[in-house]
Amino acid sequence: MRHRGKRQLVASLIGLVLLIPTASSAQDDDNHYDRISLQTRATEAVENDTLIAVMYAQREGPELAPLTDQVNRMVEKAVQQARQTDGIQVTTLGYQTHPVYQKQTISGWRVRQSIHLESQHSDVLGGLLGKLQSGLALESINYTLSSEGRDNVEERLILQAIDAFRQRASQVTRQMGRQQYRVVEMAIHTQSPSGSPSPMRARMMAMESSVAPPTLEGGTQNVQVEIEGRIELQPN
Repeated sequence: MRHRGKRQLVASLIGLVLLIPTASSAQDDDNHYDRISLQTRATEAVENDTLIAVMYAQREGPELAPLTDQVNRMVEKAVQQARQTDGIQVTTLGYQTHPVYQKQTISGWRVRQSIHLESQHSDVLGGLLGKLQSGLALESINYTLSSEGRDNVEERLILQAIDAFRQRASQVTRQMGRQQYRVVEMAIHTQSPSGSPSPMRARMMAMESSVAPPTLEGGTQNVQVEIEGRIELQPN
């Protein structure tokens, strides 16, 4: 009899435990009714405003020391010239030293260093590239949108996307025969750049000092803001 009483008590407790989430679930269903998910976006094509170029100095020969000295001098000269040009940001990149093999034996060395040039004045940077190409090779040119420019556009697009969300929410509310709604949740997503525009690439070793600067065209890229949210229709 004592064992039977314990089994009945345990069964009663399990019944209570099982009833608790069921009651809670029913209460949640009562509190979440007439909810509708909405999505809007605003997009704008924006002119790229920043030009980025990568140039490099490279020398190859049998002796490492003179090659290193030549590359160092070439890069130093280019950096000083860039620093003396208004509106140009210059950064040195990785330094590379590689052995050159011939029939599985080291026959020489290859030394290379690159510099990163950036400016919002493409005409100024374009002129500088023409001058630097007398000693350096041009690896790539990219146009992109500056962080400041992107922020300004996104601020404008956020307002447009929110306004579109409100209009859509009001339209849905009217179509459902209701007069009011409330926003339950809202998330604002800004689109990160999917990648820089296709770079113009060149493999040009030292040229005459009178070389013409490259032709540059910035192009555009799309900036997008997307809003996802849920509204709850209010009873009339």
